[in-house]
Amino acid sequence: MTVNEIDTTHPDRLPGLPDAHDQWNFAVRRETPVQRLDRNYAEILQEVRVAQTGVQLLLAFLLTVAFTPRFATLTDFERRVYVAALVLGAAATALLIAPAAFHRLVYQRRLKRQLVLASSRFALCGLTLLMLSIGSALLLILSVTLGPALAAWFTAGALGWFSLWWFVVPMWSRIRHSGTR
Repeated sequence: MTVNEIDTTHPDRLPGLPDAHDQWNFAVRRETPVQRLDRNYAEILQEVRVAQTGVQLLLAFLLTVAFTPRFATLTDFERRVYVAALVLGAAATALLIAPAAFHRLVYQRRLKRQLVLASSRFALCGLTLLMLSIGSALLLILSVTLGPALAAWFTAGALGWFSLWWFVVPMWSRIRHSGTR
Protein backbone atom coordinates (compact mmCIF):
# COMPACT_ATOMS: atom_id res chain seq x y z
CA MET A 1 0.00 0.00 0.00
CA THR A 2 1.24 3.50 -0.82
CA VAL A 3 0.41 6.60 1.24
CA ASN A 4 1.68 9.95 -0.05
CA GLU A 5 4.17 8.16 -2.27
CA ILE A 6 5.56 6.09 0.64
CA ASP A 7 5.38 2.33 0.57
CA THR A 8 3.70 1.49 3.89
CA THR A 9 4.41 -2.22 3.61
CA HIS A 10 8.14 -1.64 4.20
CA PRO A 11 8.56 1.22 6.73
CA ASP A 12 12.26 0.39 7.04
CA ARG A 13 12.76 1.21 3.34
CA LEU A 14 11.11 4.60 3.00
CA PRO A 15 12.31 6.19 -0.24
CA GLY A 16 13.70 9.71 -0.34
CA LEU A 17 13.34 10.55 3.35
CA PRO A 18 15.76 13.28 4.39
CA ASP A 19 16.41 12.05 7.93
CA ALA A 20 15.86 9.35 10.54
CA HIS A 21 13.18 11.40 12.30
CA ASP A 22 10.92 11.02 9.29
CA GLN A 23 11.39 7.25 9.31
CA TRP A 24 10.70 7.05 13.05
CA ASN A 25 7.61 9.24 12.76
CA PHE A 26 6.28 7.12 9.95
CA ALA A 27 6.97 3.83 11.72
CA VAL A 28 5.53 4.93 15.06
CA ARG A 29 2.88 7.52 14.14
CA ARG A 30 2.17 6.65 10.53
CA GLU A 31 3.01 10.29 9.87
CA THR A 32 4.44 11.27 6.51
CA PRO A 33 7.27 13.81 6.22
CA VAL A 34 4.79 16.48 5.09
CA GLN A 35 2.47 15.73 8.00
CA ARG A 36 5.44 15.92 10.35
CA LEU A 37 6.37 19.35 8.99
CA ASP A 38 2.78 20.53 9.42
CA ARG A 39 2.75 19.27 13.02
CA ASN A 40 6.14 20.83 13.75
CA TYR A 41 5.02 24.21 12.44
CA ALA A 42 1.80 24.04 14.49
CA GLU A 43 3.84 23.21 17.60
CA ILE A 44 6.19 26.14 16.99
CA LEU A 45 3.21 28.49 16.60
CA GLN A 46 1.75 27.28 19.91
CA GLU A 47 5.09 27.87 21.66
CA VAL A 48 5.41 31.32 20.11
CA ARG A 49 1.88 32.26 21.23
CA VAL A 50 2.91 31.72 24.85
CA ALA A 51 6.03 33.88 24.48
CA GLN A 52 4.23 36.58 22.48
CA THR A 53 1.87 37.33 25.35
CA GLY A 54 4.78 37.92 27.69
CA VAL A 55 6.79 40.05 25.29
CA GLN A 56 3.77 42.13 24.30
CA LEU A 57 2.93 42.91 27.93
CA LEU A 58 6.55 43.77 28.67
CA LEU A 59 6.84 45.98 25.60
CA ALA A 60 3.58 47.76 26.42
CA PHE A 61 4.86 48.48 29.92
CA LEU A 62 8.20 49.73 28.59
CA LEU A 63 6.56 51.94 25.98
CA THR A 64 4.58 53.75 28.68
CA VAL A 65 7.48 54.26 31.12
CA ALA A 66 8.98 57.19 29.18
CA PHE A 67 5.73 59.12 29.58
CA THR A 68 5.59 58.93 33.38
CA PRO A 69 6.70 61.85 35.58
CA ARG A 70 9.29 59.62 37.32
CA PHE A 71 11.16 59.03 34.03
CA ALA A 72 12.77 62.50 34.24
CA THR A 73 14.48 61.48 37.50
CA LEU A 74 16.26 58.44 36.06
CA THR A 75 20.05 58.45 36.01
CA ASP A 76 22.00 58.08 32.77
CA PHE A 77 22.66 54.43 33.65
CA GLU A 78 18.95 53.79 34.21
CA ARG A 79 18.04 55.48 30.93
CA ARG A 80 20.53 53.31 29.05
CA VAL A 81 19.12 50.20 30.71
CA TYR A 82 15.61 51.38 29.77
CA VAL A 83 16.64 51.83 26.14
CA ALA A 84 18.29 48.39 26.12
CA ALA A 85 15.14 46.78 27.56
CA LEU A 86 12.94 48.59 25.05
CA VAL A 87 15.08 47.70 22.02
CA LEU A 88 15.52 44.09 23.15
CA GLY A 89 11.76 43.81 23.70
CA ALA A 90 11.05 45.21 20.24
CA ALA A 91 13.60 42.85 18.68
CA ALA A 92 12.08 39.88 20.55
CA THR A 93 8.63 40.90 19.33
CA ALA A 94 9.88 41.00 15.73
CA LEU A 95 11.40 37.53 15.96
CA LEU A 96 8.41 35.98 17.71
CA ILE A 97 6.08 37.35 15.02
CA ALA A 98 8.50 36.44 12.19
CA PRO A 99 7.16 32.87 11.68
CA ALA A 100 3.79 34.31 10.62
CA ALA A 101 5.38 36.77 8.19
CA PHE A 102 7.73 34.10 6.82
CA HIS A 103 4.78 31.77 6.30
CA ARG A 104 2.82 34.43 4.48
CA LEU A 105 5.72 35.13 2.08
CA VAL A 106 6.46 31.47 1.27
CA TYR A 107 2.81 30.36 1.24
CA GLN A 108 2.12 27.76 -1.47
CA ARG A 109 5.77 27.66 -2.57
CA ARG A 110 6.47 24.16 -1.19
CA LEU A 111 8.97 25.56 1.32
CA LYS A 112 7.49 24.01 4.48
CA ARG A 113 10.80 22.47 5.60
CA GLN A 114 12.53 25.87 5.28
CA LEU A 115 9.58 27.51 7.07
CA VAL A 116 9.86 25.10 10.00
CA LEU A 117 13.64 25.50 10.29
CA ALA A 118 13.51 29.29 10.06
CA SER A 119 10.58 29.51 12.48
CA SER A 120 12.41 27.35 14.99
CA ARG A 121 15.44 29.65 14.81
CA PHE A 122 13.25 32.76 15.04
CA ALA A 123 11.55 31.37 18.15
CA LEU A 124 14.82 30.43 19.86
CA CYS A 125 16.43 33.80 19.11
CA GLY A 126 13.21 35.59 20.11
CA LEU A 127 13.18 33.77 23.46
CA THR A 128 16.80 34.74 24.03
CA LEU A 129 16.03 38.39 23.34
CA LEU A 130 12.92 38.18 25.51
CA MET A 131 15.04 36.86 28.38
CA LEU A 132 17.50 39.73 27.94
CA SER A 133 14.68 42.27 27.74
CA ILE A 134 13.13 40.93 30.94
CA GLY A 135 16.56 41.07 32.55
CA SER A 136 17.04 44.67 31.44
CA ALA A 137 13.59 45.69 32.68
CA LEU A 138 14.30 43.96 35.97
CA LEU A 139 17.64 45.76 36.23
CA LEU A 140 15.92 49.09 35.62
CA ILE A 141 13.22 48.54 38.22
CA LEU A 142 15.59 47.11 40.81
CA SER A 143 18.10 49.89 40.19
CA VAL A 144 15.43 52.50 40.92
CA THR A 145 14.24 50.68 44.04
CA LEU A 146 17.43 49.11 45.46
CA GLY A 147 20.35 50.88 43.77
CA PRO A 148 22.53 49.68 40.91
CA ALA A 149 24.87 47.35 42.81
CA LEU A 150 22.18 45.25 44.46
CA ALA A 151 20.10 45.39 41.27
CA ALA A 152 22.97 43.89 39.29
CA TRP A 153 23.18 40.90 41.66
CA PHE A 154 19.45 40.21 41.60
CA THR A 155 19.33 40.60 37.83
CA ALA A 156 22.27 38.25 37.34
CA GLY A 157 20.46 35.69 39.50
CA ALA A 158 17.25 36.12 37.53
CA LEU A 159 19.06 35.75 34.20
CA GLY A 160 20.75 32.64 35.54
CA TRP A 161 17.35 31.29 36.59
CA PHE A 162 15.86 31.96 33.14
CA SER A 163 18.90 30.45 31.43
CA LEU A 164 18.71 27.36 33.60
CA TRP A 165 15.08 26.54 32.79
CA TRP A 166 14.88 27.87 29.24
CA PHE A 167 18.20 26.61 27.89
CA VAL A 168 20.41 24.55 30.25
CA VAL A 169 17.85 21.95 31.40
CA PRO A 170 16.47 21.36 27.88
CA MET A 171 20.00 21.06 26.45
CA TRP A 172 21.03 18.74 29.27
CA SER A 173 17.98 16.59 28.56
CA ARG A 174 18.72 16.65 24.84
CA ILE A 175 22.33 15.57 25.39
CA ARG A 176 21.43 13.02 28.06
CA HIS A 177 18.86 11.33 25.83
CA SER A 178 20.66 11.75 22.50
CA GLY A 179 21.48 8.05 22.31
CA THR A 180 17.91 6.82 22.93
CA ARG A 181 16.70 7.24 19.36
